[in-house]
Amino acid sequence: MKSSHEISQYIAEFLGTFFMVFFGCGAMVLAEVDTGFASALIPFAFGASVAAMIYATGHISGAHFNPAVTLSFWVTKRLPTKRVLGYVFAQCLGALAASFAHGLIFGFDHSFGATFIHTTLVGGIIVEFLLSFVLMFVILSVATDARAVGEMAGLAIGLTVALCAAVGGPLTNASMNPARSIGPAILSSNYSNLWLYILIPIVGAVLGAKTYEWIRCQKESQDDSHGCC
Repeated sequence: MKSSHEISQYIAEFLGTFFMVFFGCGAMVLAEVDTGFASALIPFAFGASVAAMIYATGHISGAHFNPAVTLSFWVTKRLPTKRVLGYVFAQCLGALAASFAHGLIFGFDHSFGATFIHTTLVGGIIVEFLLSFVLMFVILSVATDARAVGEMAGLAIGLTVALCAAVGGPLTNASMNPARSIGPAILSSNYSNLWLYILIPIVGAVLGAKTYEWIRCQKESQDDSHGCC
């Protein structure tokens, strides 16, 4: 039997992912259907929605909203194994629900903000890897280390998402998030290179997390005699 706290964490992950996709991918849909919405605002929509939902739900679930982030926290032993599947399921369900909401609002004849590669396959892999790497590196540094940003973590992470979306958007639509890609892919029935948007963000995020841990470990080893390694 799941505890009420555990259920509240899953609900928080569902809602956080839902609104991230609703506003972020919603901005992409608005730009696509030619309503006069400036496509330059898409990175802001993603970054602002992530930051807002971090402040809204971070104290409940940790505000992952991303299976790659969840798996990275699990690999670094910051999330118990029993929570992983529930988090990932809630995130994917939230993204799918947001895409369905887009269908109800805008109709079902658009791309739903789906992720596509606008460069070579190798280029797409590199871009998604680097974006996911830096996102998780920042997340771990500001959200888990009391000596870092602390209460400004949401802003720092949101700005990182916006920056990644601004630079990576024209190349890969800047997913960094398997759930964010899965929801629109299902509603648009377009699974082109979906494997890339599932696998590469996970690899990049995990390596970003492990790299931050290694760097912090080296500093702590230098600061005291026993270190952390």
